[in-house]
Amino acid sequence: MVNQEGSDPARTKRARRKGLAAAVAAAAALTTGAVTPANAEAADTGTYPVINSGVAALANATVRPGTAPAGANDFSCRPSAEHPRPVVLVHGTVENMTYNWFSMSPRLANEGYCVFALNYGQDSGLGVGLPGAYPTGGSAAVPKSAAELARFVDRVLEATGSDEVDIVGHSQGGMMPRYYLKNLGGADEVNHLVALSPSNHGTDVHGLARLPGVPELLSAGLGDSVRDQIRGSDFLTDLNAGGDTVPGVEYTVIQTKYDEVVTPYTSAFLEGPDVTNVLLQDGCKLNATDHLGISFDRRAEQYVVNALDPANATQPPCVLSLPVNAASSAVR
Repeated sequence: MVNQEGSDPARTKRARRKGLAAAVAAAAALTTGAVTPANAEAADTGTYPVINSGVAALANATVRPGTAPAGANDFSCRPSAEHPRPVVLVHGTVENMTYNWFSMSPRLANEGYCVFALNYGQDSGLGVGLPGAYPTGGSAAVPKSAAELARFVDRVLEATGSDEVDIVGHSQGGMMPRYYLKNLGGADEVNHLVALSPSNHGTDVHGLARLPGVPELLSAGLGDSVRDQIRGSDFLTDLNAGGDTVPGVEYTVIQTKYDEVVTPYTSAFLEGPDVTNVLLQDGCKLNATDHLGISFDRRAEQYVVNALDPANATQPPCVLSLPVNAASSAVR
């Protein structure tokens, strides 16, 4: 790919940011009270427990709604030479950062990344989402959410002094950044977009989207973003016109063939230069994770780490992984 770090536009943007006041935020809270002793140690060592479990993630989001996931949103963090770009985590539709990034955020923080996460798109729909795991988001029209992401990335770049970020997104959070890259100047600020089960070419909702009134019903209940993510929508037609990618950005798509939300599952994959498409079940029949579970799946997690740091890539584990909960493991 063409690395844009050090380019004249990037230096100009960085200089402009340095003239602004540094962003201030509370350090990220740690995980649930169930692992208090490990959390206490993490505060001293910088190592966070990683629990690959969607059920645990939901319990944590219910008890601590709206909080940053472990390891995220320390705006005093400065990227290292080994990991020079901050990582921005972008949740999916009717999800939030607390639930979506319960295991991914601490894993990336343990790897030495400056990790940041946001809630976005919370102003549309009827609030239908994960029970107790409020506030849910990702329900506003996708262009509006992309503008929120653009502002958040600018804040991260300003605070860290970096020229570019890497983005890791789930579902809508893996597709929506493409609007930011294509239309809001994000190509100058993003090095790599890593997407877990993204709705890149929309969903046909197992064929139901072709029935009269179904897209309108889904949008009324879940928000305007659902309308935008229906296969063949005006939004997706415009987004994908002229090709799936923009120059200067790398793309990695990590998908499961058991995706029950983005259907058919192949609609997640991208075509174009600097694209890597990964199917979790290739070489691992034990993996049965679905759309929700992929955020907590140990195999998917390792593919994310490998995409961010290919020079130090390791073989992703092949372990039993179930829908929704994904691959449970002891605290790591």
